[in-house]
Amino acid sequence: MDLASVDEVLRTTRSVRRRIDFERSVPRELLEECIEIATQAPVGIGGENWRFLVLTDALPKAAVAELYRRALDRFESAAGIRAKPAQQALAKRLHEIPALILVCAEGLPAAESIPMQVGFYGSILPAAWSLMLALRARGLGSTWTSLHLLYADETAQRLGIPDGVTQTVLLPVGYTKDAVLNPATRKPPHEVIYWNGWGNTQQHGREAQG
Repeated sequence: MDLASVDEVLRTTRSVRRRIDFERSVPRELLEECIEIATQAPVGIGGENWRFLVLTDALPKAAVAELYRRALDRFESAAGIRAKPAQQALAKRLHEIPALILVCAEGLPAAESIPMQVGFYGSILPAAWSLMLALRARGLGSTWTSLHLLYADETAQRLGIPDGVTQTVLLPVGYTKDAVLNPATRKPPHEVIYWNGWGNTQQHGREAQG
């Protein structure tokens, strides 16, 4: 295994919202290849209920884009903030992006049980992340977004998604164009790791000596 290449993909899979080649279509076979890899992600009991709704035609993409822009306006009004320029650019041209992948799950999360919700989404979201990684490794950019969920019912109606199916992440996908994807600035490990108990930033006892 080429560890350096694996680490490079993991460290540099960033949100690509603007530097997309809007004119270059993404082959169906390539999308299927990436989704096949994504379905190797870990699942919990009763998993493998993910479904991937891939939109490449103009009409369904336009329908989702219209709802997405409405959701962004609603979010900005509710939060009292203006979205970042890159987020605004994504919303403006979402209908032009070559492919939109809506990651769904057959079934519904348990409304009153956090453990069951964790198990439910824990069998879906790892596949979405694996899909982003597979796309990145093949020169395709995407971004993890879920604003459309503000209008999930209307999205389902426009796309023919049946009752009992949960929508999760939307991944706009296209070949990158002049995108520079570098590791993000994050807190160092010693600031986010606790050892053997919450708040313990140092290892103790025999484990620390080893």
